[in-house]
Amino acid sequence: MPPEHTTSIADLIRQGERSLSFEFMPPRDEAGAEQLWTAISELEPYAPTFVSVTYGAGGTTRDKTVHITGRIARETSLVPMGHLTCVGHTRAELERILDDYAAAGVHNVLALRGDPKDGPRAEWTPTEGGFTHACELVSLASNHGSFSVGVAAFPGGHPGAESVERDSEVLLEKQRSGAEFAITDMVFRAADYAELVERSSAIGVDIPILPGIMPILNLAQVARMAELSGREIPAEVRARVERYADDPVALRAEGIAMAAELCEKLLADGAPGLHFYTLNRSKATRQIFEALRITV
Repeated sequence: MPPEHTTSIADLIRQGERSLSFEFMPPRDEAGAEQLWTAISELEPYAPTFVSVTYGAGGTTRDKTVHITGRIARETSLVPMGHLTCVGHTRAELERILDDYAAAGVHNVLALRGDPKDGPRAEWTPTEGGFTHACELVSLASNHGSFSVGVAAFPGGHPGAESVERDSEVLLEKQRSGAEFAITDMVFRAADYAELVERSSAIGVDIPILPGIMPILNLAQVARMAELSGREIPAEVRARVERYADDPVALRAEGIAMAAELCEKLLADGAPGLHFYTLNRSKATRQIFEALRITV
């Protein structure tokens, strides 16, 4: 029988010695659904602190996300967290989505402003009757039922922020609005994460900040994802994998080794845990765990 999932993820992170968590995406078709649930079943034995399911901008995957997180709550031992964005929703619609999550047994959400449809650097246009800032969504979710609310943080700053200092101020505002923990975008260098934590803690941010991990298994794919989030892969990181551009097997092995090194450094430097962007596959994460000697 799965446990009750009303436990706050923030409490789990603070109580545990090291948090491990995985992020999944709603599948596009039946084959994708099979791949997703295979990944979930293969990673469940590692007893992660929580798992999250992404939420498409404008409600494109809302029903799938609620369904998947609800099924995880009902059928597994995992603590699920659903994503929620301001894009394309009124306040009333957001309240209904939160009600849907609660009815499905999901009591943890990641509250995001979300990117404009034209990309993170495009001008933000709020939905009429909706929200302009993530802080507003955090406040809504944290005061709506028994939700524990997480937020995003950005190594190097959000691409739309005036400065990295202002970006940390926004994280502090999210904390004051009710955020209990944060998860970063992809971390490529431990120093970038350390600077984010140091800069933020200096102004009063004391919620746990989990670094986001995605191994570079396909350089073009990861570079595209970084570009979509308004970033570039650092030159020294890119150089390590570009040496194997003509050898996909060697490139994958180097990407796994680099990710394991990064994870070791992050944990040694005091990160409260690791959050893995799985792309609905488990093999790379399990290989990183093998390198880190994390066993079932």
